[in-house]
Amino acid sequence: MEAAEIVEDGLLLRPWRATDADAVHRACQDPDVRRWTGVPRPYRRADAVRFVTALAPATWADGSGAPFAVCDAATGDLLGSCGVVSVDRTVRSGEVGYWTAPWARGRGVAVRALRALARWAFGALELRRLIWQAEVGNHASRLVALRAGFRVEGQLRLAAPRPEGTGDGWIGSLLPDEVPAPGAPGPAGPGTLPARRAAVFGREQPTLFATVGAVELRLRPMEVRDLDALVTTCQDPETIRWTTVPDPYQRADADSFLRLTRAGWAAGTSAHFVTADPDDAYAGSIDLRLDRADPLLADVGFMTAPHARGRGYLPAALTALATWGFTTLGLARVEWRAVVGNTASRRAAEKAGFVAEGTARGGLNHRGRRVDCWVAALLPGDLG
Repeated sequence: MEAAEIVEDGLLLRPWRATDADAVHRACQDPDVRRWTGVPRPYRRADAVRFVTALAPATWADGSGAPFAVCDAATGDLLGSCGVVSVDRTVRSGEVGYWTAPWARGRGVAVRALRALARWAFGALELRRLIWQAEVGNHASRLVALRAGFRVEGQLRLAAPRPEGTGDGWIGSLLPDEVPAPGAPGPAGPGTLPARRAAVFGREQPTLFATVGAVELRLRPMEVRDLDALVTTCQDPETIRWTTVPDPYQRADADSFLRLTRAGWAAGTSAHFVTADPDDAYAGSIDLRLDRADPLLADVGFMTAPHARGRGYLPAALTALATWGFTTLGLARVEWRAVVGNTASRRAAEKAGFVAEGTARGGLNHRGRRVDCWVAALLPGDLG
């Protein structure tokens, strides 16, 4: 395949040159580039030289891909990398890959480059589909793909997961008539819900605060040091009676739950917090689970450690979590459900401002059978 150049929307996409090695080496020292791409670690200058002088030209020559250096069209400065990293001529499909140098971020470089690349690939290469993949948790890459017109269509297990990664990947696709025009706002632009969510879940999980009288509670991510207390809580008869935790509950279940909480945050589908007492010890768990069909809806779940019950911790934690959901995630409604008869859970929800809405017959699957449940909800205006 003959190497090409693309000029669009203030960018020049051109084949890599030997003189790019220093800039590539510098860019690939960036923690985000190392974390989310397959570049060698550590990334040495020799790796950069090999990429720009051997690997990239060979890819063009054998037609297996089209790697471009992304440059400022006016100055020629290197801003990033964008290319078709593999081409399947049989089905006329290709996969894209990209990164932005740390000195060029915040200028829409990756979005503009990806749109230009897609237009070229559908035209010059006559491809019928482009595929995007990224490790679950790489919200910056996902947002770029959305803004370039890709539809994120699913999740799959990675063939070569990284030890520090989630082990799962997102996958999406783009067809020829779906590429936004140069300069068009496109989907998932600044201020949209996907952009807001990416900004939240693309960072470390925050710590929230709640007060009960003079007592300050912390809502923080679960840690390994919390797992013994979690096991104790989940072995308590009241917890077993009203929740669906495994029975008997073992340390392996707690280890699995910790992984689940981290995976939920990485995927942007849930936010699980430990309610920590003034000594930063485990006093309970509380989580917000986003609805897959309605992005403005979430439901809440919680439990309190036996030693911390009756202290008012749970209503305070509920209020703090719901407030964060409304203000930060842009939620419009948070729902609470509990098996009919769980008056302790209902009192906590009502003290936090949840308004009872009735009973859903067979509304919950509780340990293998459908049971009736109470339903309540909290709206932003209910917080006063």
